[in-house]
Amino acid sequence: MIVGMNHFTIMAEDEQTTLDYYVNLLGLRVGPRPDLGFPGAWLYGEGPAPILHMYFGRPMPTQRAGVIDHMAFTCTNLKAVKARFDERNIKYDLRQQAGAGTWQLFSFDPNGAKVELDFDPSETL
Repeated sequence: MIVGMNHFTIMAEDEQTTLDYYVNLLGLRVGPRPDLGFPGAWLYGEGPAPILHMYFGRPMPTQRAGVIDHMAFTCTNLKAVKARFDERNIKYDLRQQAGAGTWQLFSFDPNGAKVELDFDPSETL
């Protein structure tokens, strides 16, 4: 039986721009990755397991595959994260979910992947 999500893997066209988005903007950190025979990075949140895998240096497929709409991360400190997006002039859509009140900040990574950042309803701007 499935007990949880292990990780997402993305194909990155530009290694530095992609790492900048996920590490310097979103706050993930580069961590241990075994030698898999091709360049890439494993990114970690606060926990001990990698949650985002990426690989570089491979040609992007002409026909992009998959049906996943977006990836979502549980986050803290909405005010600081929003400020980082504003400082870098990166477009985003911030909304408060009807009913539950969860704050949702949507953006696109440099490769076109849709990213959702979820914040507790008690956080304020």
